[in-house]
Amino acid sequence: MTEISGIAVNGERLWQSLMELAKIGATPKGGNCRLALTELDGKGRDLVVGWMKEAGLEITVDQIGNIFGRRRGRQPSLPPVATGSHIDTQPTGGKFDGCFGVLAGLEVMRTLNEQGIETDAPLELIIWTNEEGARFVPVMMGSGAFCKVFPLETALSAKDVDGKVVRDELVNIGYAGEAPVPSHTIGKYFEAHIEQGPILEAEDNVIGVVTGSLGLRWYDVTVTGMEAHAGPTPMPHRRDALYAATHLMQEVVKIAEDFAPEGRGTVGVVNVYPSSRNVIPGQVSFTVDLRHENGERLAEMDARLRQACTQLSEGRTCGFPVQVELKDVQHFHPTPFAPEMVDAVRQQARERGYSHMDIVTGAGHDAVYMAGVCPTSMIFVPCKDGISHNEIEDAKPEHLEAGTNVLLGAMLAQAGIAKG
Repeated sequence: MTEISGIAVNGERLWQSLMELAKIGATPKGGNCRLALTELDGKGRDLVVGWMKEAGLEITVDQIGNIFGRRRGRQPSLPPVATGSHIDTQPTGGKFDGCFGVLAGLEVMRTLNEQGIETDAPLELIIWTNEEGARFVPVMMGSGAFCKVFPLETALSAKDVDGKVVRDELVNIGYAGEAPVPSHTIGKYFEAHIEQGPILEAEDNVIGVVTGSLGLRWYDVTVTGMEAHAGPTPMPHRRDALYAATHLMQEVVKIAEDFAPEGRGTVGVVNVYPSSRNVIPGQVSFTVDLRHENGERLAEMDARLRQACTQLSEGRTCGFPVQVELKDVQHFHPTPFAPEMVDAVRQQARERGYSHMDIVTGAGHDAVYMAGVCPTSMIFVPCKDGISHNEIEDAKPEHLEAGTNVLLGAMLAQAGIAKG
């Protein structure tokens, strides 16, 4: 066991911090509703920033509201080894999604202070703005602007359903910072997170060594037939848009199954027009989400979907022709994480005796954007029944502590312990 592997965090303090933050925006079922840039988000930020200051971190806030807390290193000119996540939630969110990553990073800083450990490179804890995208789009807004995925102005001018604008809401909660976006270079980035899926728990592993993220393609599909009276219109004379659309929806699932085990296919939203009990549906619109860890396989899945749309429109699928419109909405390429960063996580899990496995993330995270600007990896811990984005989201304190120990060790290995 290395010198680094002998340094451990205070798991009880980590848990207490998570529970204290969870009081802000607490919901009746035990979860959290702390939407980005609301008053509650502001209170959550104030609480965590207060803890960061108590830990001696130097605070900087940039123009999109990202918060950076720096712990100085022996060589301050070196780019920092950073960690972070988000504290905004879904409307019916849990206590751990995002918040674990932020407070794990805080616990790393607290532990190093108590141990009197100085690093060569600076360390940095980041709270990213509006990762969830529940109130404002684009999602992963703070990290996306920082990594120049989209212009800062796109983020600042985004509106919620009530017409409220990001730049104004940042002012209202006191986090319209002055630092430019991006304000500085990050040397390396780790992000700790609950898995948000069932694999680690099912495989009885404590640590997920995240090797990268699935690629993603989002589509909007509209199938147009002909509405008609449900009574007088015999079955052979119908052009039922919903009946036709269900063939395509089932094909989405079939495509994912044919590209197992990493294929994913989801129809998440369906709208039927005119949505009347006794009217044959004339138009159906729905969303499609396809994912895979391999870019070539994702392209093949895309081709299969387009072929299915053509066959449906020509009447070869359901026996009558319909109009099918397929609109591309978003495309994220698969993102492999840096091998040396993945190895750092794996080594810490091994040396600390935690059961672990390689895993890919099927969800979007700030780390996915960060991987485009610096070496990046993630650390997963299990969540109960794989449930997330839900008020009943849960995780074991000992698993959270283990993930934070791995984070601490991996960060120290990359930043270096100052000698003398």
